[in-house]
Amino acid sequence: MARKKEISRDKILDVAYKMAVKDGIEGLTARSIAKTGHFSTQPLYLEFNNMNDLREQVLKRISNDLRTKTLQQSYTGDALIDLDLSYIEFAQKHVNLFRAMFVDGKFGSKVISDTLMDLGTEKFKEQYPDTQYDEDRVHDIVIANWISTTGMAALVVNEIATFNQTQIINVLNAQIHDAMLNNRLSETQENPMFAADEDASLKDQLA
Repeated sequence: MARKKEISRDKILDVAYKMAVKDGIEGLTARSIAKTGHFSTQPLYLEFNNMNDLREQVLKRISNDLRTKTLQQSYTGDALIDLDLSYIEFAQKHVNLFRAMFVDGKFGSKVISDTLMDLGTEKFKEQYPDTQYDEDRVHDIVIANWISTTGMAALVVNEIATFNQTQIINVLNAQIHDAMLNNRLSETQENPMFAADEDASLKDQLA
């Protein structure tokens, strides 16, 4: 009879996920996860190819949580604005995770980027169902919205500026309407929300 594994893949992911949400992804090492979960490092190497594999699985779980729960809060009844406000609240509650993924340019993941773009597109079409924009135009508007929202979140979590909800809503509405009036917002189809490498970051774009 095969011996039952004492430490399962799901248990390891549960520990790593909670650590990432609390303290950010950068601190996820084999030793730190094993210490927090009160087990040896051996199960990690048995269940995952390497630490990058484990981090990617954690990011997928974070992505799913963002998609189904965290970014689905209701504040105003305007779908895209509510998404933006949910994102800023997420940044305030999980500062280390937000900084690691969106500001410092570390562990930016296409998984997260695609999730945010999909949600942004979905919420834009929900809030503005009568627009006749093609997919490229909507893509540009959503990217512009995310850059603006992430910039405001970065200002808030770094205590550079303080905004009340009304001010945030006014700024976001103005940005969205301005973006909708422009014929072409960007010359690139790449998503600038995440750095192409770990040396660049959204922080550079805000400078």
